[in-house]
Amino acid sequence: MKALVLISVLWLAAGPASAQLGGRLGGLPGGLPPVIRGIDQTVDRTLDATVDRVTDLATQRVETVRDLVAQHRDVLEESPQGDLIVRHEIVATAPSDAALAAATAAGFTVTRTDTLENLGLSIVVLSAPRGVSTRDALLRLKKLDPEGSYDFNAIYLGSQSASSAAATGIPGGGGGGRVGLIDGGVDTGHPALGGARITQKGFAGTPQPSEHGTETASLLVGRADGFAGAAPGADLYVADVYCNTPTGGSTPAILQALDWMAKERVAVVNISLVGPSNTPMKAAVAAMVRRGHLIVAAVGNDGPAAKPLYPAAFDGVIGVTGVDRRNHVLPEAGRGPQVRFAAPGADISAARPGGYAGVRGTSFAAPIVAGLLSRRLERPDPAGAQAAVNGLAATAQDLGAKGVDTTYGYGLVGGDIRPQKKK
Repeated sequence: MKALVLISVLWLAAGPASAQLGGRLGGLPGGLPPVIRGIDQTVDRTLDATVDRVTDLATQRVETVRDLVAQHRDVLEESPQGDLIVRHEIVATAPSDAALAAATAAGFTVTRTDTLENLGLSIVVLSAPRGVSTRDALLRLKKLDPEGSYDFNAIYLGSQSASSAAATGIPGGGGGGRVGLIDGGVDTGHPALGGARITQKGFAGTPQPSEHGTETASLLVGRADGFAGAAPGADLYVADVYCNTPTGGSTPAILQALDWMAKERVAVVNISLVGPSNTPMKAAVAAMVRRGHLIVAAVGNDGPAAKPLYPAAFDGVIGVTGVDRRNHVLPEAGRGPQVRFAAPGADISAARPGGYAGVRGTSFAAPIVAGLLSRRLERPDPAGAQAAVNGLAATAQDLGAKGVDTTYGYGLVGGDIRPQKKK
């Protein structure tokens, strides 16, 4: 019976035509290898072949991390859990003066201190003593300060995308308040974004236009002939946490970006990035949620059996999965209680530097949900944020198991935001 159910699910998810997933991880330079390579599912595939391909998704991110470490071994490495981290760096959350004194006496060097006034947090980046591995450095700091909060300086990567040459338009809705984007930089000169009100700031250097950032921004606030995002009237605040640097997407860069969003009172923030659970990141996200901001994040494309990815899996974050034109969940999408909404994540297109391209992945479903929420929440407010989520949930089309489930969450929203071929 279980085999028959699995066959039915995979048959429906595949659809009648071949769906190619290629793409890139945003932010880091050098033509990055994709997390998902050449996934090609059609109804005439055998069950074993399809299961093998879906199961293999979880291993692709591991390969990507190792490829990036090989490219930038001087500054990047793999954590014991298999995540990408900055070599020899530890991030401390609000360490005491005594703890810092003990750390420096043990040979650690303070390389960066950030006071996140708008989040009520402070972080310190410590460099390990010469000859001490990053893993051992973390263990030493925890031993020196058992009550302290220390973690690796994790790198968060783009929630993988796929593209095709076909350009389509997405009929959008009305305006919104302020919506934020933490991603790569945005090509503000693109015709789809030329009329948008965009404020952009770099948190790893000078902002650099990127494909992933531009694509996501267009799905939020883009508007052109035959094309519109989910909230084309909203003011967009873009935090480029990559700036085309090897350590782009680091924990301190994202925390600074969140602090900026809080300062600018950006009500809804879209983060189409994924990575490990991280103590400083968890604290910053919790601070945003307490202040009444909505954090919307892609659940990732590592497959249904993959471990939860963050920030989508942090408490209070609105995790988003993607569906295709038949409203079937993408086979590569993550599953779990972190899924709050589903939105179109395939058979759509987005603006990118130089034109438009078809895109696929939970990265592109998340901005649709963020845009819809920004039309319900104009300023940070805890009660208003909950009301906005409840209001959007009330409009959701129930999919899958009846009620809230771990595949579609509350169900599909933005179902009317669908592609139309440009004439």
